[in-house]
Amino acid sequence: MMDLRYRDEGTAAKIIKKLGTMDLDLRFMHVCGTHQDTLVKFGLEKMLKDVGITIGQGPGCPVCVTTTKEVVEAITLARSGVSITVFGDMMAVPTPIGSLAEVKAEGADVRVVYSIEDAVRMSRDVDKMVFMAIGFETTCPSTAYSLLHSPPDNFSVLSCHRLLPPALRALFSMGEVRIDGLIQPGHVAAIIGMGPFQPFAGPNGVPQVVTGFEPLDLLMAVYMLAKQVKEGRCEVENEYPRVVPPEGNPKALELMSRAFKEVDKAWRGFPVLPMSALEVSDALSEHNARLVYEDALNDAPVVKEDMGGCRCGEVLRGIITSPECPAFGHGCSPKRPMGPCMVSREGSCNISYRYRQD
Repeated sequence: MMDLRYRDEGTAAKIIKKLGTMDLDLRFMHVCGTHQDTLVKFGLEKMLKDVGITIGQGPGCPVCVTTTKEVVEAITLARSGVSITVFGDMMAVPTPIGSLAEVKAEGADVRVVYSIEDAVRMSRDVDKMVFMAIGFETTCPSTAYSLLHSPPDNFSVLSCHRLLPPALRALFSMGEVRIDGLIQPGHVAAIIGMGPFQPFAGPNGVPQVVTGFEPLDLLMAVYMLAKQVKEGRCEVENEYPRVVPPEGNPKALELMSRAFKEVDKAWRGFPVLPMSALEVSDALSEHNARLVYEDALNDAPVVKEDMGGCRCGEVLRGIITSPECPAFGHGCSPKRPMGPCMVSREGSCNISYRYRQD
């Protein structure tokens, strides 16, 4: 049951009623943990299923798509005496050699921060500081800004930033799941604009709608997608013009182009995706943790990506839902996670577990 403000309930009911008259059997996908949280928290998922629409989550959780290898890099640096700063969700991500939280308990200097600015400030009190930078285009500009504005000599970045469009290309090329339409994330679009989504539209593409994160935003996006399908259109529409300009944020894109270079990189659940990640640019190599601490990272162990019965990779590709993983709720929970999809607040497994009805 939706828990919306009373003035929104009538609008939501009208949208659902309209969808119910359209005789739908559609599968949409979104690529944002916040969209998933809204869908489940407000009961939209069930309501939409009742009118013939299923919505799956793709690779939209930055903690989840970060590979075990990258977490092991941070653990290796922490154990070598480097101070590590990370966002809180990264702390409990399990690897075959432990987690950052466990390394901290062993005595390593691992600190939770809320922004890269916190990490830069803390670096003035230690010998060696590394910020583990994660996230899509939404968080890249803040990392870029700090790198470009004279960070301390002892400060470097372990870049785990990802770019969304290459992951979408991979989803389509793999063809593992049926996708009748894409709900595109408004915060990413606020940076990159509408243009990068155009290659997934047209005669060989699917309908797309860029939207925000309130329940009505999502319901309107679903209605706009369904309308495109019924009318035989495959366009990129903007439900979120109050935040997303067509051109995105040119200043943010300029900062990113100066601070980073695009590189090939594997994602959890995916093979190496061409030009899908951002590495610190050559001009800022003195702040690239992979170069600054190359000798220490050469000793990092080679590990498997998924542990035990965790099927996080398949969840991220939309092949299975979180409850369909055999480990879900049976050995895998937020308190004892077997994979990052259960760790992160944006992870599908964590969201499904929090809002499950026993």
